Amino acid sequence: MASSHTSSTSGSALPPLTKGPHSRRLGLVALVATLGGLLFGYDTGVINGALLPMTAELGLTAFTEGVVTSSLLFGAAVGAMTIGRLSDGWGRRKTILLLACMFFVGAMLCVFAPFFEFLVLGRIVLGLAVGGASTVVPVFLAELAPYEIRGSLSGRNEVMIVIGQLAAFVVNAILGATLGHLDGVWRFMLAVAALPAIALFVGMLRMPESPRWLVSKGRNDEALAVLSTIRSPERARAELDEVLALVDEEKEEKTLGWRAIFSNTWLVRILLIGTALAVFQQLTGINSIMYYGQVVLTESGFEEQAALFANIAPGVIGVIGGLIALWMMEKINRRTTIITGYTLTTIFHFLIGIASFAIPADSSIRPYVILVLIVCFVGSMQTFLNVATWVLLSEIFPLHMRALGMGITVFFMWIANALLSLFFPSLIDAIGITGSFFGFAAVNAIAIVVFIFFLPETRGRTLEAVEEGVTTGSIFTISKRQQVLHKARR
Repeated sequence: MASSHTSSTSGSALPPLTKGPHSRRLGLVALVATLGGLLFGYDTGVINGALLPMTAELGLTAFTEGVVTSSLLFGAAVGAMTIGRLSDGWGRRKTILLLACMFFVGAMLCVFAPFFEFLVLGRIVLGLAVGGASTVVPVFLAELAPYEIRGSLSGRNEVMIVIGQLAAFVVNAILGATLGHLDGVWRFMLAVAALPAIALFVGMLRMPESPRWLVSKGRNDEALAVLSTIRSPERARAELDEVLALVDEEKEEKTLGWRAIFSNTWLVRILLIGTALAVFQQLTGINSIMYYGQVVLTESGFEEQAALFANIAPGVIGVIGGLIALWMMEKINRRTTIITGYTLTTIFHFLIGIASFAIPADSSIRPYVILVLIVCFVGSMQTFLNVATWVLLSEIFPLHMRALGMGITVFFMWIANALLSLFFPSLIDAIGITGSFFGFAAVNAIAIVVFIFFLPETRGRTLEAVEEGVTTGSIFTISKRQQVLHKARR
């Protein structure tokens, strides 16, 4: 799977990683930062079980249900664009502290919402925080991580997202079973999100700033001090020298805004690839299961309460798949992982559509067959696509456009997510599970073709080497050459 690189490409000239207090410190920093991912997962997943009791209390219609669900996602699109850029000037650490405050305030607005419009306001605030976290936390982790374990370290954020979603499903099921007879049970479900928001704020007060961001601001001594707490002394010095050398080369390109990006063919290409990664991930339909899983399962034949508990199964397989994905990140090339993932999701989408069409609606086995296939789809998605997608998005953009590039691609990700979430209930009503999942299968087949031809490989390279490859176009040439060599070996 792995391809060999020269020292200038792979970063092998750097002193090797060693174990010690610095590696434990790096693990702690990653754990605290990924509480943002946990909040991301919980706040997006909690609507799955909260929507039906919320609808009963507030008198929501099918359309306003879609508005409540998608308002967070449209807010996330704005947050991805604006808060990602804010982190360039303000710093990754301070921005994550701001996000913790926004998570807390948004949760409280939802918990105490007296009517529909106030609830939507709270969901928008949460969305801004979720969108910000989806751009800033992966970048923060990628900029802290040694290139040898960057994939697994950055991928922890996606694992925390699915853990947050699973936590939401479990909390929903427990509260639904114990307090479901009470009005406002959905408020308790939403209130739980305040706890990790507090933990994120307190934890980040003691965490360091990104050393690569510090270098970009000329604060080299501070960057070395941070690196020295999460690397061995000789490795810290060597990494700083490598980053400084790249910054010196980029001094003439300091102001990389929209105009500068669109004047460089290779930067446009990597931006389009990043956008395709982000949008196709949403068009797998994964979040139709994460947000409307209870609705899909009741449509499949489960009773409402049974669907609430059955919904935990995709959440469990999502966490297991995420953990497997972390293990694979440093062992299997990113391209291989992504293409395999889209192949599997296409197959399971097709099988879900067939099962929904072929098994009679009154058959007792129908809901269980569809549940198993949904679990397989979610498992494939979380094992091969979610972690790899976020890792690639955090790696492929040069430092001088990283936050902007992440902001643009994740903006389109959230727009695709929001539109799909807004119209998915109507889609189910119009063409049912069968038509919906056949449609997802067709879109994923297109994704396979796109990534076979255009997706570059980043595994085994430092961020600086990836940046050089992107800005010169060599990373795309290498990818094509590797495809030819792979075919020749076969």
